[in-house]
Amino acid sequence: MQSLDEKWGEEKSQIATWYAGKNILITGATGFMGKVLVEKLLRSCPDVKGLYLLIRSKRGLSPEVRKEQYLKCVIFNNCLELNPEIGKKIHLIGGDVLEDNLGIKPDDRNVLIQTIDVVFHCAANVRFDQPLRPMVQMNVMGTQKVLELASAMENLKVFVHVSTTFCQCNEQVVEERAYQAHRNPYEIINMVKTMDDDELAKVTPDLLNGLPNTYAFSKALSEDLINRYGSKLPIVITRPSIVTAAWKEPLPGWIESINGPTGLMIGGARGVIRTMYCNPDNSSTIIPVDTAINGMIVAAVQRAENPKSPAVEFINMSTSTKSLQTWGECIETGKRLFYKTPLSFSLWYPNGDITKSYAYFKFCVIFFHYLPAYFLDFLLILFRRKPFLVKVQNKVSVGIKLVQYYTTKEWVFETHKFEALHSGLNRTDSIMFNMDTNQLDFEQYLHNYILGIRKYMLGESDTTIPRARSILRILYFLDCTVKLLFLCTVLLLVWTQLGSFVQRSDNILHSALKTIYMYRNKSTETL
Repeated sequence: MQSLDEKWGEEKSQIATWYAGKNILITGATGFMGKVLVEKLLRSCPDVKGLYLLIRSKRGLSPEVRKEQYLKCVIFNNCLELNPEIGKKIHLIGGDVLEDNLGIKPDDRNVLIQTIDVVFHCAANVRFDQPLRPMVQMNVMGTQKVLELASAMENLKVFVHVSTTFCQCNEQVVEERAYQAHRNPYEIINMVKTMDDDELAKVTPDLLNGLPNTYAFSKALSEDLINRYGSKLPIVITRPSIVTAAWKEPLPGWIESINGPTGLMIGGARGVIRTMYCNPDNSSTIIPVDTAINGMIVAAVQRAENPKSPAVEFINMSTSTKSLQTWGECIETGKRLFYKTPLSFSLWYPNGDITKSYAYFKFCVIFFHYLPAYFLDFLLILFRRKPFLVKVQNKVSVGIKLVQYYTTKEWVFETHKFEALHSGLNRTDSIMFNMDTNQLDFEQYLHNYILGIRKYMLGESDTTIPRARSILRILYFLDCTVKLLFLCTVLLLVWTQLGSFVQRSDNILHSALKTIYMYRNKSTETL
C-alpha cells in the first residue's frame, strides 16, 4: 500500500500520526455519517489500532457475518483494495443505546473501559415526525448512557458528540457556544419515565417552546446534558447543518440517506413534487458529508490536545457563506442538471417550482398535486389497476410540511472555529482532511450529487441516461399536450359562458326595450 509520505510528500500527517495506535468507539456506525467516518479513519489513518462499532445484534447472524455484510458497502472497496486485511481493525460490539447499560455484555464493557481512547457518538433518531418519548429515549437518555460508559474509560482522550446547528432554531444567529435548554434535561427524562403517552402528547407543545419538532428539542436537551458534565470529560460537540452527499470522498456524490434535500430531489425528479413552500432567497445551509466528517476527526484531535480545558467545545459545521447557494439557485441549477441526467422513471415531467406565498402554494398543491393524482387514480380504477397516487401525494404533503419550517426561515451559523480547524492544518492534512468549502464548485457538486442519487440510491447506471432522456422528451410533449388541452378546455368554458352571458344580456336588453316600448305606447294612448 502506498504510504502517506509517498502520496503527499515529505510532510507527515499530524492527524494520522495522532490516531496511530488509538482505539476508537463509534455509535451509529451503520448510519450515513457513521459509515463515512469509519471509512475515512480506515483509509486516512491506517495505523489506527482498532475501531469498535456499537451495533444491534441480529438473531442468527454472527459478528463475523455482520462485519462481512457491513464491509460490502461500496465505499469500503478502495480501502479493501489497498489493504485486504484492514477489516481486521473493526470489532463489532453488540449493543443498543436504548437498552440499560447500552445492552453491552460485561466482558465487552470491560474491554471498552480498558482500551478506548476516543468516542464518536453519532447514534441518533433524526426523524422530524416522532413523538417525544422515542426522541428523548434515543437522543437524550442514549447520550446519557454513552457518557456514563465514557466516564469509566481509563484512557479516554476525547469524546465527540454529533449534534446539529438546528438544535437552536429559536436563535437567528447560532454561535459556537453552549446554549442552556429552557427545560432541565433530567426533568424531561423523568417525565418520559413516569408519564404515559397521552399525558406526554398533551404537554409536548408547551415543552417545545416554539421549536419545530421533537428532534430539535431532543438535540437541545442532549447538548445541555453533555455540557453539565463540564470538566469531567474532554468533550467537543460538533454541529453539522444539513448533511448532503459526498463532495470528494469516499466517492463523489455518494449518498445513502433519503432525509433532507435528497428525498425532495427524488420527489421533484419523479414529477411527484410540483411545488414547495420555500423562500428562494434564503441560504440553503448545507454541508457535504465528507467535509463534516473531516471536521469531526480534526476537532477530536484539537480537543484532545487541550485536555485541561474545563469547558465543552462547540463547533458549527456549515458551508462557508462565500459558497452558500440560495434555495432558489439550488432549485434552478438542480432542474437544469436533472434535465441532462434524468431519472429512468418519472410519473410526470419534472417541472416543479417553489414559492414564498403560502396562499399560492396551497393553490398549486390542489391543482398540481391532488387534482392530477385523483384523475390518474380514476383512470387506474377504470383499467382495473390499484390506485396509489393520492396516497403518494398524502405522504408528499406530510414530508413537505415537515421541512417547510426550515425552508422558510433564515439562520446565520457562525463557523469561526470550524474554519480555524482547517487553517491550522499542515499542507498534507489540509488535503487529506479538507474542510475548505470555499473550494466547492457548487454546480459540479450538484451534478455528482444527482449522479450519486441515480447510482447509489436508485441503482440506475450511467448507461440508462440516454433512454431516460428519451422518456423525458416524451413526458415533456405529454405535459405540453395536457397543458394545451387544459387551456383549450378553460377557453372553451369561458367562451361558452361568455356566449351564454351575451345571449342572456341580449334577452334582458330586448325585454327591457320591449317594456319601454309598451310603456311608451300605453302612455301615448292615455294622452
